[in-house]
Order: sequence, then structure tokens, then C-alpha cells
Amino acid sequence: MEENKMAAMPVRRLLLNMSWPMALSMLIQALYNLVDSLFVVRLSRDGFEALALVYPVQMLMVAVCVGTGVGFNALLARRLGQRRQRDAERVAANGYFVYTMCWLGFLVLGVGFARPFLTLFSDAPQQVEYGAQYLAIVTGLSIGVCMQFAGERTLQATGDMVGPMLIQGVGAVVNLVMDPLLIFGIGPFPRLEVAGAALATVLGQLVGLAAGFFLVSRSKLIRLSFRGFRPDGEIIGAMFKVGFPAILMQALSSVMTVGMNLILPLFTSFGVFILGAYYKIQSFIFMPLYGMTNALVPIISFNYGAKSRGRITGTVRFALILTAVLMTAGTLFLLALAGPLLTLFEAEGELMGAGVAALRWIALSFLFAGVSLVLCAILQALGSANASLTVSLLRQVVVLLPAACLLGTLNSSLVWLSFLTAEIISCAVALLLYRRAYHQKIVPLPD
Repeated sequence: MEENKMAAMPVRRLLLNMSWPMALSMLIQALYNLVDSLFVVRLSRDGFEALALVYPVQMLMVAVCVGTGVGFNALLARRLGQRRQRDAERVAANGYFVYTMCWLGFLVLGVGFARPFLTLFSDAPQQVEYGAQYLAIVTGLSIGVCMQFAGERTLQATGDMVGPMLIQGVGAVVNLVMDPLLIFGIGPFPRLEVAGAALATVLGQLVGLAAGFFLVSRSKLIRLSFRGFRPDGEIIGAMFKVGFPAILMQALSSVMTVGMNLILPLFTSFGVFILGAYYKIQSFIFMPLYGMTNALVPIISFNYGAKSRGRITGTVRFALILTAVLMTAGTLFLLALAGPLLTLFEAEGELMGAGVAALRWIALSFLFAGVSLVLCAILQALGSANASLTVSLLRQVVVLLPAACLLGTLNSSLVWLSFLTAEIISCAVALLLYRRAYHQKIVPLPD
């Protein structure tokens, strides 16, 4: 077996080396999600708002996959750090089994409850129809996204971040090519409109699935085998001890979006549209940070398993410095270009004015949000998943939703200030929880 670079490479170089491929792959993913929306908004505003309404369900699916991946990734990286190769390979096989079960759950829930979910938010028949079609397709064929995550997390745990970039990249290219063909019916392809966007998405994910299996099979640091496989309750339990709180933490994004979709129409008729556009834009601004937090989990987990205090603290310090730089740049970017960015979504007139004001309020929260996200990733990697969950609850539900109601009641234009309020309070709590975990878990390690 080759030496794992997470044990030897200087930590600053290691973090950058592992972050940029993941950030690039996520940027490609964000690009094709944006392209989906840009094509659909040209069909109709109903189509775009239907995608905005189903977005929480897509986020919930991603939450289950990402949260499961946190537990899977952390356990696998820790076993590799402890040089327990056979145990690491058993973890990998059980991880793939768990992701298969996730797909079956999405299949049942999505196909059975897509239309009832849409009717909770809209009485417009066209919106409900568009949304139900999209959800049925992306959940029924979600085996692609589930197995894609399994492949990515397996490779990440070995320190390979180029592989996950390739997995997401090839899927994104397929999606980008198929989107206009299936949405508008170009050439021999039928005009499927919103259903075409969904089919293009799952086709890309299925290609990612195939790429993931191929790359994992060629890894020199982990061997994936299902010969004589039986689910191991101890391994799955250990995976979900970290992963389940992470699933809940990620799922809070869905709860928050559903809550805001219910609250915003009380104060502004443009709220759902603006929130939907914001999340498309935000995904690009936060992408380098998401790449870094994805890299932090295996790096911290590996070195925690290897009892290397210096490498952990060095990684944390550098990550926080990078976060300050990235989030300050993101804030300035959105403050300056809110208007031009909204024109991509056909915004004009009163909608444009309301959208620019909203995006500028939200931009002020980016630095606090970035610090919270990085500290949450570090807490997860150290096994303090409940602390990470506490911070996410504050950010996305406990503070945000009541603040939106209160501020909106005082003045409808202040409803967007709730993001800044929630992020400041959550960041302060995250710092306190990290300080406690530092003294309990990192200080006792050998220097």
C-alpha cells in the first residue's frame, strides 16, 4: 500500500491540494443546477417557482447523502489512519450498502408523495404539475446520486480529491449537454420541458455512478469487495453515530427553506422567487468554502486517528484564515453585482429593486456563516457531531425563522436581515463549542 498523503504532506499544502478539486467539481455541479433554472425560467415563471418549491426536497436528498457520507468518510479515514486496512475495506462495503438503502427510501417517498407536497405551497395547477413531474423523476432514479456520493466519499477518505472531481465533472457535462435537448426538444429529442431538466439531471448522475465505481476499483489505498458481504450492524452503527446528527444538520437547510417559503409570502410577493434565485447565486460564492469543508473532514479525522495534534491545529488555523479571505471577497462581490446577477433570472422593475436589497442584506452575513461552517466540519471530524448540529439548528431554524417573522412584522423590507442576525449568534456559539472540543480532544494529544 502507498503512504497516505494525509500523514506526510505539509498541512497547508494538503488542505489546498484536497480542497480545489472538490471545489471545482462542486462549481461544475452548481453550474448545471444554474443552467437548469436559466433554461426553465425562459419557459415560464411557473416553471422556475416550481423548481424553487421542490428545492427543499432535493436538499433533503442531498442532506441524507452528505450526512451519511460524513459518518462513512470519517470512519473510513480514521481506520486508514490507524492502519487497520481490513477494517477499512469492511467500512467501504457497508457504506455502499447504506447508500443503496438511501436510494430505496427516496424512491418510495418521492414517487408516493411528490404531488401532495406541492399542493401544500401552491394552488396553481401548472406549478404543481411541473414540480410533481420533476420530483418523481429525480427521486425515482436517485440511485445515481446515491452511488455517486458513495464513490466520492470513498476516494476522499484516501486523500484522493481529483477522483471526486472527475465523478462530478463527467456527470455535469452530460447534464449540460442534455438540458437544452430534452427541455426544448432539439433535434430528435422530444420537448419535455421541466421533466426534461429532471431527466438530464439523473442521466448525469448515472454517468457519475459509473465513473465512481471505475475509479474506486482502481484505487491503490482501498479495495472494494462484496464477496461474502453481510451488513455489519456495528460498522453501520458507528457510521451513523456521526452521520445521523450530520444528516439532521444538513436536513435543516430543507426545513429552513420550507419555513422561509411559508414566511416570505406574508411580507413580500417576490419572496419565493428571490430566495430561489439567491440559492443559485450563493452556491457559486460558497463553493470554495464547501470544497474546503469537504477536505477538512477526512484530514482532521485521519490525523485525529493518528494522534497528531500539530497537524490538526495547523490545519484549523489555515482553514480559518482562508475562510476570512473567501467570505470577505464573496460579500464584496454580491454587494457590487446583485443587480446584474438578478437579470440572469429575468428580474426587472419592482422585483429587481426588492431582489437587490434582499441580496445585499444577506451578503453581510457571509463571514459569520463561513466561520460557522468550517467549525461545524471540524467538530464533525472530531466526533462532536451534536455540537455541530446545535450550531446548524441555531443558524437555520431556531434563530432564523423567528427573526424573519419578527423583523418582517416590524418592516417587510427587514425580513432579509434575519440571515445576518442568525449567523452572528450562531458563529458566537460555534466558537464556544470549538473551544470546548479543543481542550477536551485536541490538547490531550501528543504534540
